[in-house]
Amino acid sequence: MSEKRILLASLLKPINDTRMYEKLGVSLSKIPGAAIHICGYTGPIPSHAPGNISFHPIFEFKRMSLGRLEAQRKFYNLLVQLKPELLIVTTHELLLVSLFYKQKYGCQLVYDIQENYSLNLRAQHNYPWLAKQLLALAVRSTERLTTPAIAHFLLAERSYAEELPFLGNRYTCVENKYKEKTNQATPAIPVAIPTMGPLYLLYSGTIAEEYGLWEAIRLAEEFHKINSGTRLTIIGYCANAHTLAALKDAIKGKGYIQLIGGDSLVPHEEILKEIAKSHVGLLPYRPNQSTFRCIPTKLYEYMAHGLPVLIQQNPLWHAIVEGNGAGLSIDFMSANAPELLEKLYLTSFYTEGIPQDIYWHTEEDKLLQVINKLLR
Repeated sequence: MSEKRILLASLLKPINDTRMYEKLGVSLSKIPGAAIHICGYTGPIPSHAPGNISFHPIFEFKRMSLGRLEAQRKFYNLLVQLKPELLIVTTHELLLVSLFYKQKYGCQLVYDIQENYSLNLRAQHNYPWLAKQLLALAVRSTERLTTPAIAHFLLAERSYAEELPFLGNRYTCVENKYKEKTNQATPAIPVAIPTMGPLYLLYSGTIAEEYGLWEAIRLAEEFHKINSGTRLTIIGYCANAHTLAALKDAIKGKGYIQLIGGDSLVPHEEILKEIAKSHVGLLPYRPNQSTFRCIPTKLYEYMAHGLPVLIQQNPLWHAIVEGNGAGLSIDFMSANAPELLEKLYLTSFYTEGIPQDIYWHTEEDKLLQVINKLLR
């Protein structure tokens, strides 16, 4: 049987990225005769990876530097060296190089769309208005230019099928559901938040204003006035230096708020450990067009661990959270802290158990069907 060489590549995500490696990569390693290669930003090589997965940590540069352009050359050299039969690109920044390689050497090209990048640029506040519009136009133009060469699109969110006009019918929704660990303890249900002793709050993942960083801190401060045992852990990576500096200043002298990571990527295992230790997961996303129709990956993570959540009011999220008894939908900007804390203490969560449709195995089946068909 001839080897089926598959390369997954990201410019900014590390080689041990949860979606690229743990979900897509490990699932694809189950294909008979497949050799999986994962290319990404430098990071720890997973110690227990399947034997047919190889790692190529070829990217290491400051995010706003010429090294980002040099990375394109490094990626092309790797493509020529490996000559993959199937190439899965997980970021728009590698599409043009991938197109050039495909035209010269031939391969099946798959675009794993993890974000609506153009919409994110326009809707979020990371750049001045004109820069946002120009960058968004450049991203969408690249996606449109390369679309004819793409054999299939993987969509991390169902909403992208309506938001992205260039997909046609060549797409499959492969959502970011939770990849269960083999040694993960089954949460005891129903879940009740202890009324005595410490109250551990958690904000995990991307640290940014859009995801409600200040709202999380404000709620922790209000809860701390009522229960002095309140603790907030903020764990994740913050790409915005100004936001990170403001965060460190805001929590200075507040021993009940700790920051893990901030200026460095945090291994996913560390985040899962914090989830297991916490009482309430916070998802105080600010209402924004770029996130309103997306399901936060950490919501699946919290639910899989039986962690009660507080989430910003949103019809889509409300149906998932309150429909499964996983937490409460609130308006973080107007929440009455004493009433909210009392409601948390009085409510039993996950009374019907952990919902089974939040796990990755449902998405793995869809992924393998698509890739096996392309490899034939």
